Amino acid sequence: MFSILMNANAQAAPAQGGGGMGMFTIVWIILIFVVMYVIMILPQRKEQKKKAAMKEGLAIGDTVLTTSGFYGVVIDINKEQNMIIVEFGSNKNCRIPMTLEAVSASEKPGAAAKAAEEEKAKQKAIEEQKKAKEKEKADKKAAKKS
Repeated sequence: MFSILMNANAQAAPAQGGGGMGMFTIVWIILIFVVMYVIMILPQRKEQKKKAAMKEGLAIGDTVLTTSGFYGVVIDINKEQNMIIVEFGSNKNCRIPMTLEAVSASEKPGAAAKAAEEEKAKQKAIEEQKKAKEKEKADKKAAKKS
């Protein structure tokens, strides 16, 4: 597509005096860099900011998912050395020190229960809305009959 546009511009260039070709190329190069920035760099920066905020908010007792795929509970944090100690398993015997970069996700204690409660509340609200609409329809039918 780019070569077709360049050929079309090259054929029109003699009528313009030959100066349009360089400007056209510069505009295309700038446009390509802008698109690459928007598609690739902005989402990556957003993800980096989210990860940094997650690591800053990490606290003792949080459940974490490591980059190796293990779930554990944070039992100690040393931000000066960029290290945490994570406890794995239900018998509480496996404690592994690791860097903060090894944490890929974290969840506060009770967050899963809170999310489940919120989901139930949303479902209940939806059901109530449906019942209200059905009642409204029934009232309209009753009004038409009388």
